[in-house]
Amino acid sequence: MLFKKPEDFLEATRHAVTVFGMSGVGKTRLAALLRKSHWFHYSIDYRIGTRHMGEYIVDNFKVEAMKVPFLRDLLRTDSIRIGSNITFANLDPLSTYLGRPGDPKKGGLPLAEYQRRQAQHGEGERLALLEVPKFIERAHDLYGYDNFIADTGGSLIEVLDPANKNDPVVKTLTETTTLLYIRGTEKDAAELVRRFKESPKPMYYRPEFLAEKWAEYKALNGVTDDDKVDPDGFGAWGFEALLHDRLPRYQKLADNFGYTVDAADLATVRDGDEFLDLMAGAIRRRGRM
Repeated sequence: MLFKKPEDFLEATRHAVTVFGMSGVGKTRLAALLRKSHWFHYSIDYRIGTRHMGEYIVDNFKVEAMKVPFLRDLLRTDSIRIGSNITFANLDPLSTYLGRPGDPKKGGLPLAEYQRRQAQHGEGERLALLEVPKFIERAHDLYGYDNFIADTGGSLIEVLDPANKNDPVVKTLTETTTLLYIRGTEKDAAELVRRFKESPKPMYYRPEFLAEKWAEYKALNGVTDDDKVDPDGFGAWGFEALLHDRLPRYQKLADNFGYTVDAADLATVRDGDEFLDLMAGAIRRRGRM
């Protein structure tokens, strides 16, 4: 949804906004803040990790548990239950399942298995995004929420075409929500890389980009065998490469179909009213362009 003037947005009886941008730029923090102002928080990553990949994650836990004789016997007799405790703020079960490719002695996955799990995530992300309209109405009809924020993962940009208004994901989001790009700086990007090394988040690569960067990393490090690649080294290097590849595509999506605010501007937002003011400013700036 695009608006001719800020008042058209502000005076609407209901608001639905999809926020997107780099992983770690502040989308989830903003959504958590808005929950206190009676906004419904729809987390794409949470939906992926529970509805669309939940069984894969739990089955992976069970595979590991079956390696322990004591737990194996209990599982076979349905004496214990193993589950995933994913939350909006803790996506470790999803990150652990997706893993990293490389040397199995260092916790790496075979490349083919990593690619299989990546494909599962890509499909799950598309489905979770296409469900946004359903959850807007569910939030309103079931829980009485007039305001809705879709908190997307950094990989949103990997499952849509930012130049195509008829792309299924673009069409779904633009017909039912207002797109807002939270733009980070190079300094933000450097900090995100540092934080990623300490606490990895779920990562999704376009298949062709993964193949390209995998070959490039092996060449740079003089490695010919996939099983000799350092998974931690590739994870951090690949994250940084992917981050910079995404930035211009985020901006293209915003320029074509939405609005942009700088990540630093989120510091001024303390409640729902101040977020609406931030949105109004973004709409006003676009109208002047």
